[in-house]
Amino acid sequence: MSDTLLTVRDLRVVYPGEQEAFVALRGVGFTLGRERLGIVGESGSGKSTAGRAIMGLLPRSARIEASELRLGTTDLLRLDERGFRRLRGKRVAMVLQDPRYALNPMMTVGRQIAETHRTHLRSTAAAARKAALAMLEAVRLHDPARVYDLYPHEVSGGMGQRAMIAMMLIADPEILIADEPTSALDATVQLQVLAILDELVRRRGMGLILISHNLHLVSGFCDRVLVMYAGRVVETCVASRLAEARHPYTRGLLASLPELGHRRPELPQLQRDPAWLADTAFP
Repeated sequence: MSDTLLTVRDLRVVYPGEQEAFVALRGVGFTLGRERLGIVGESGSGKSTAGRAIMGLLPRSARIEASELRLGTTDLLRLDERGFRRLRGKRVAMVLQDPRYALNPMMTVGRQIAETHRTHLRSTAAAARKAALAMLEAVRLHDPARVYDLYPHEVSGGMGQRAMIAMMLIADPEILIADEPTSALDATVQLQVLAILDELVRRRGMGLILISHNLHLVSGFCDRVLVMYAGRVVETCVASRLAEARHPYTRGLLASLPELGHRRPELPQLQRDPAWLADTAFP
């Protein structure tokens, strides 16, 4: 049995416009196994669009094309909205950037987690509550019974993000897509949330896609890194060797990172080359 959980080949996303169409993704391709894959790049590079295309969360106006877009043996290009609803949460789940907007303010945290369990596993209310309490404990929230009855506005950012992770993992998906899951958190809480993700993903044998602007974070946490520029993957490298990247865009991103104790006379400016949109010299 193959360890390849997700296959993406030549993925294109195009939005129609009054003057001309906007190409959001330009032939993106990668595979995901039971590993931690980081996707980095500037805002607007297409990182989140790729994740949402896999989840079937792009607006209806988007035109999605691909040579192959497959989750295991499931052809995602053939799924309608009903098919995606069965798949989301159960086989692939997505943790969004800010729990304040991702969680329903009208429902308690625990009820939302339990609802996911009941929807996908057809469990009883009692079994769903028990599973939700266990997941709240798994994401290291103190006093899960108390947190279960809190509303989203009553929890901190770090607690809310842990609750989001619990909700996305309670149905035991094969793949977790985490879209900037720590950007709204302070440095200490960031490390705690990443440690929880790492432990749960490794223990369950899942695949993780971590979308982030933070090159330091991705290089230290992930196994592989995709670097995206203007809707295209320009370079793929082993995360621990990201500092040895060769593509000039990746080199520019690395050069723009601040260094403690090192003052610069001026901030480096990223250089961009239109030829990068068609460049395949950096696999």
